[in-house]
Amino acid sequence: MGSVKLQARLLAVFLLLLGGGSIAYQLLVQNVPLSQDEKDPVWVVDAQVSFSAKANKPVKVRMFVPPLGVGYTTLNESFISNNYGVNVNVEKGNRQVTWSSRRAEGNQYLYYRLMLTPRYADAPENDPGPQFRPAPTLDGPDKLAADALLEPIRQHSADVETFISETIKRVNELENDNVQLLLGSDVSPENRASVIDLLLAVAHIPAEPVHTLRLAETQEQQPELWLRSFNGKKWLYFNPLNGQQGLPEDRLVWWSGPAPLLNIEGGKSADVSFSVHENEMSALQLAQSLRLKDVSSFIDFSLYELPLPAQQLYRILVMIPVGVMLVLFIRSLIGMETLGTFTPVLIALAFRETQVVWGVLLFTSITAIGLSVRSYLEHLKLQLLPRLSVVLTFVVIAMALISLLGYKLGMGSGLSVALFPMVILTMVIERTSIVWEERGGTQSLKVALGTLVAAIFCHLLMVWQPLVYFVFTFPGVLLCLAAIMVLMGHYRGYRLTELLRFRAMVDGDKR
Repeated sequence: MGSVKLQARLLAVFLLLLGGGSIAYQLLVQNVPLSQDEKDPVWVVDAQVSFSAKANKPVKVRMFVPPLGVGYTTLNESFISNNYGVNVNVEKGNRQVTWSSRRAEGNQYLYYRLMLTPRYADAPENDPGPQFRPAPTLDGPDKLAADALLEPIRQHSADVETFISETIKRVNELENDNVQLLLGSDVSPENRASVIDLLLAVAHIPAEPVHTLRLAETQEQQPELWLRSFNGKKWLYFNPLNGQQGLPEDRLVWWSGPAPLLNIEGGKSADVSFSVHENEMSALQLAQSLRLKDVSSFIDFSLYELPLPAQQLYRILVMIPVGVMLVLFIRSLIGMETLGTFTPVLIALAFRETQVVWGVLLFTSITAIGLSVRSYLEHLKLQLLPRLSVVLTFVVIAMALISLLGYKLGMGSGLSVALFPMVILTMVIERTSIVWEERGGTQSLKVALGTLVAAIFCHLLMVWQPLVYFVFTFPGVLLCLAAIMVLMGHYRGYRLTELLRFRAMVDGDKR
């Protein structure tokens, strides 16, 4: 007996670990939303290109656009223009869009829109970059200034990471004579980044500028300049103005390299303005829309991948073990008697169509009619099979009459009575009458009432939408329920009703 209990406990632990592990995998790896009300930010980035076209001249506009699927999941990308051809290609690791027109005149406006979300995004790939580059040739004062700056940098750094941080710190000391010499009269962020890159090149450390956009609600902003270098394992990002290391999570890499954002042929006075807006979308709706776009999301290999009619069916089926678990608690821990374990759950499923109040009334009335018929048939000394057949026939007649009456009175709920499982109702009537004969009318009513109460609670639990979403989305919870059921299989302790029942006896012994 001890070995059997041990096996049961080991099985329960195995099921619990398997179910809990699947839930943890969905939450931590697949980023499955824990609640159907959970919302995700959706960023809408707009870039407006404006310029003045030369009269009746061909126009070609090239602009860098962000790489897709790097740190964010792309929902939509749009190129909006009037009478322009659009072509997107990859040039030196950057995506670039080209708008072209045979003839254009006057003020022109081109638009680029990108919708993206951090949900379901793959981690940025660490494509290896160069780790060495030849030093440029410097002469005269520039060489002396660079050597004077690099000497303390080498003394105060231990690796590539600290070397770059120290270089940024030194170049931003604008009062330093050597820094002033290299910067000249231009102290713009771009020129400071250029001097930092020069010093790193002298030290044979490759670096490249990276232009990013901040994902924050703004009407107008310009790309922010960063520097990055590959240390042999990953890319290191640095802010050339303050030395901040690590690209913030709200930054979107737009393009890399020293090339300008925009090139235009056949136009002048070109300008690009950016605006960012934040929207919200249900995480579940977001995953479903990504599925339609063949983008990977948690819907892959889940019940959401089934056709919609099948999903509706399984939303009901997966809740049956939940109802069974509740009946198990009611019977094993509370001690309330019901007509079996599954009968309350089946009645609860019928309540989905009739609602609780109408369902109770219909169940009570049909069961009362059936019990009356069954009692009379028992008086006629009919055998079991003919008796059940007659009861079933009268149950169908009662259903039809109640439906007709409900229709005449304008109550649509009466029509749903036909969805009650007729055989289940017939067996409920038969089993209730058997309990009546064996244990008396009071006990029979008590068991019938217990069945009805259990069915009501099962229905309320099985239609609770947060729980329906959780079980349907995380089916591993069914394994956890099975583990609890296995553990309860060896429960032989007191029930709550027994403790109340024997309280008088315990109080008498104390006296």
